[in-house]
Amino acid sequence: MIISLSVALIAVAFAVLVFFLIKTLNSAKASLDKVSQTLQEVQKTVDELTYEVKATVRHANKITADVQGKIEKIDPIMDSVQNLGEVLSELTMTVKQVSVTVIERFRKNRELKEKAELVSVNNVKATPAEERTVNSYNAVNAVNSKKGRLDAVLKGVDVAAGLWQRYRK
Repeated sequence: MIISLSVALIAVAFAVLVFFLIKTLNSAKASLDKVSQTLQEVQKTVDELTYEVKATVRHANKITADVQGKIEKIDPIMDSVQNLGEVLSELTMTVKQVSVTVIERFRKNRELKEKAELVSVNNVKATPAEERTVNSYNAVNAVNSKKGRLDAVLKGVDVAAGLWQRYRK
């Protein structure tokens, strides 16, 4: 009798174990079904996003190509601006050099004129070197009038403008 009671107890225990195992497996199945459904929804969302991302990438590529085309069009303008800056810098340097030279000549001519006036006012006999300096000053002033200097400057500006136009073409 103990054996049949033991076997019955084992059978009941096994039935309870199977019952709870079935309940656990059903819960696991329900969870797996929900996970499967969620994965399907995620797959649909990823597919939709993939299409949108591809469209966005195509649009970005078009924008990049457009920007590159516009930059290529602007490059010659930037080169021209750089060249213009260099030319203006050179022109400024040249004008500065010319003005320094003109000021030096004017200063020397004024000194020579003052010396010549001083010699003529004082009726002092100039030394041969001073006399040659005064004579050379008078000769230079006779040849280089103010109008001659202005013409030379204007001619230089015309030549520079012509060179600039040739360089641009």
